[in-house]
Amino acid sequence: MFSLIIFDLDGTLVDSRKDIAGAVNFTLQAVNLPTLPEETIYGYVGNGVSRLIADATAGQDAAVREKAVKTFENYYLAHLTDHTGLYPGMDKVLERYHDKRKAVVTNKRGKFTRKIMENLGVANRFELLISADETGGHLKPDPDMIYRALAELNVPAKETLVIGDMMNDIYAARAAGVAICAVGYGFGLPQSLKEAKPDFYADTVDDLMRLPLL
Repeated sequence: MFSLIIFDLDGTLVDSRKDIAGAVNFTLQAVNLPTLPEETIYGYVGNGVSRLIADATAGQDAAVREKAVKTFENYYLAHLTDHTGLYPGMDKVLERYHDKRKAVVTNKRGKFTRKIMENLGVANRFELLISADETGGHLKPDPDMIYRALAELNVPAKETLVIGDMMNDIYAARAAGVAICAVGYGFGLPQSLKEAKPDFYADTVDDLMRLPLL
C-alpha cells in the first residue's frame, strides 16, 4: 500500500521530553525567570525553537527572548540525548517495515535532528532528514517539507504515509495529499487527534506494528 513512511521526530520517533524540558528550565534560570512545570513545557513543543521559547518567556521583551533562544540552543545541543531515546519498541517498528523507504520530517532544527539521530545510531536507517530551517521551507502544518521529501525521493503522494503525534502533522499530511497515522503516545492530545479522523491511529508504539502497510 505504501512505499514511503515519513516520521515526525519528537513525540513520534523519539521520546525527547525530559531533555527539552530540562533545557527550557535551564534557559529560564539563565534569564532570571522562574522555571515551569515539565507538563507545561510539553504543551509548548512542536512548533520550533522560536515558538517554544516565546511561549516559555511569555510577556518578556525581544531582548530577553533573543538571549533565551541562544541560551537554549547552546545548552540543548550539548544535552539533547542525556535522556532522549527511541520510544520502547520503535526499533522493532523500524525493522518491521525494513523494506519501506523512510524519512524524517520535523519542525526541529536540523542541527538538533542530525545529532539526535547520530547519537542514537539510527541516522542510517532513514534516507532523508528534513528540517524547515535548513530547507528554507515552512514549519508544519504547512505541507512544504512533505512536498520536498516526495520530490527528493521521487515517490508519489498516494504511496506515502506520515506518522506523527500532533495536529500539525495531520494538517500537513492532508494538505500534501498523503495518508496520516496519528499516534497517541506523544505530545499531542489523543482525543483531539482522534476527533480529526486520521487515516490510521495508534495508541501505542506496538500498535504501529499492526498497520496495514504491506
